[in-house]
Amino acid sequence: MKGIIFNLLETLVTDARGEEEWDEVLDASGLTGTYTALGTYPDADLSTLVSTVAERWGWPADDVLRWFGQSAMPHLAASYSTFFTGHDSVTTFLPTINDVIHAEVKKLYPEAETPTFDVSVGADDTVTLAYGSARQLCALAEGFVLGAADQFRESVVVEHASCVKRGDPGCVLVCRVHP
Repeated sequence: MKGIIFNLLETLVTDARGEEEWDEVLDASGLTGTYTALGTYPDADLSTLVSTVAERWGWPADDVLRWFGQSAMPHLAASYSTFFTGHDSVTTFLPTINDVIHAEVKKLYPEAETPTFDVSVGADDTVTLAYGSARQLCALAEGFVLGAADQFRESVVVEHASCVKRGDPGCVLVCRVHP
């Protein structure tokens, strides 16, 4: 996993609870916390950090991932504003994940293993995302959707229609957008 994800988590935990909290998360996790944006690190490190935050904060791990995704979006929008240019809704933004956003990530980091999304937009402003990744970070994807809605000043209700964590063959997020 690319270091930028770890850097974002550090920033968000620090913003929410202070630098000392991040240091304590690292101590409790047994990890060094030395992550560079360009580096690639074991997926298990993110899982360990999320589990540690969850334990320390008394939250389920999926809630930490959702919070992480939603809270990260303003940082991503500030750093990668071109991805948001020309969009005024999640209904136009979300379909660009594979062909624009992840394509650019692959140009910068050819070894990056990005998730895949099969995206369909319904006439009723419903966006359906079929999420594919061995990492099973669908709660993080849900958080990114919620964060994108915040960016566009929209409200979205996300239903996790199916999930590999529940034994389903795949993850499907149904996002009902309310401008």
